[in-house]
Amino acid sequence: MYRRQFLKTLAVSAAVVSPILNSTRAFANPTPTDLVIGKRTLDINGKAASVFGLGSRSGKPGLVLDEGTDFNIRLLNETSEDTLIHWHGLTPPWNMDGVPDNPAALLTGKETRDYTFPVGPGGTHWMHAHTLQEQSLLAAPLIVRTAEDRARDEQEVVILLHDFSFKSPEELLEGLKGGGSRHGDMQPGHQSMMSMMSNMQGHQMPMKGMSATGMPMMGMPAMDLNDIEYDAYLANDRTLDDPEVVSIEKGGRVRLRIINGATATAFTIDTGVVAGSLVAVDGIDIRPVSTSRFPIAMGQRLDIRLELPAGSGSYPVLALREGAKEQTGIILATKDAAVGKISSTASETGPVLGLGLEQQLRAATPLSARSPDHQYAITLAGDMAAYTWGIDPPAPLNVSKDKRVRLTMRNMSMMAHPMHLHGHHFQVVGVNGRQFRGAVRDTVLLTPMAEVVVEFDTANPGRWPLHCHHLYHMATGMMTYIAYDGAI
Repeated sequence: MYRRQFLKTLAVSAAVVSPILNSTRAFANPTPTDLVIGKRTLDINGKAASVFGLGSRSGKPGLVLDEGTDFNIRLLNETSEDTLIHWHGLTPPWNMDGVPDNPAALLTGKETRDYTFPVGPGGTHWMHAHTLQEQSLLAAPLIVRTAEDRARDEQEVVILLHDFSFKSPEELLEGLKGGGSRHGDMQPGHQSMMSMMSNMQGHQMPMKGMSATGMPMMGMPAMDLNDIEYDAYLANDRTLDDPEVVSIEKGGRVRLRIINGATATAFTIDTGVVAGSLVAVDGIDIRPVSTSRFPIAMGQRLDIRLELPAGSGSYPVLALREGAKEQTGIILATKDAAVGKISSTASETGPVLGLGLEQQLRAATPLSARSPDHQYAITLAGDMAAYTWGIDPPAPLNVSKDKRVRLTMRNMSMMAHPMHLHGHHFQVVGVNGRQFRGAVRDTVLLTPMAEVVVEFDTANPGRWPLHCHHLYHMATGMMTYIAYDGAI
């Protein structure tokens, strides 16, 4: 499959320590800030890897903007490949969302396009291609900082996670569709999954065979955790063979802004001996939750605050691959600390992601209390042997402006699906039959056989994608739309 053909059919500051960010204040100059799509070469496992870049003309990746300003960006495609960038976490007008042919056309090679809209609230966001090019690292952080962020006595560290293969994304997809990832041994296809759903009278939760945390129990078909065995897992473009080492102060406070930009890999963030306080998910504040391990699915973001010990030391922040021993990460270290070698392979397998933490999260500012005006239910299913995925019903979900929508999502497959809604933020209000007023976010994980209920307000007219943020699930059909009256 040729890249161009696939792209056209897939409608699919100085205060920041990490060098991965290009800091700019959009309001300081009415002239648009250049954001360049280019090519670069990384050294991965001792081999040269040609990947995309997304950043300033000087080569610094990403953007840092200020809350309450305008997103005033000139996007320049300096490659020969058609592409487009989605502003994940922002709520732009529909025509600037960045999904090919929905409604904007692809940005052709050497073409330039201007974007202007309100940045919106502060938060940890990111930007990426909404095509297979995302696999080739066409992604970067997009941080919106508040006045409170700038006033805090804390060091910000941004971590962008990736999975990397020397194969092209087209080769990876063809391998999946051809049974190259063990899918020939997997269990129920679409029809049997739909039959299982219809046999669940009343949809009582948790579903039969599933625990309250959303994890399948004894007697259920085996989960399929990882589609692809990647060549490397990256944190800020580096493996643990040569990790980024961030200089920190003794006894200082650090705010980690972690973005899972991997296309098909979920992780658990392990802060080690320094317990972390989770203060925001998907760029939106929550009531703090303290622990040392934090699950993060594809497309999700975590803001974790660390209170560092008073003495010298080095403190790894690791991303553990789900259900496997591979790991990546960065190291926080005081200037006089020894930094030891950490293997890219752990001694134990990484945790399987569940919904336990999701059920503990509470929004700092929840949605206002309101009865839903629209209620929809969708089912996520697929044929794992043929590697085709879908959402039932397949037709767009039609809504009107200024309404409250309640959406029930049921995963009737044995793979997890991080579901992302464009142009909006939703509040998680139920997991497996348990009702609560949870986090406000834009991407929520549905583990195998789980049910998640979300609510959102329709304040941004358009035809907005709702899709799995596993790139290859989306590319093979797991996407629908929230369509406002008159949007098309």
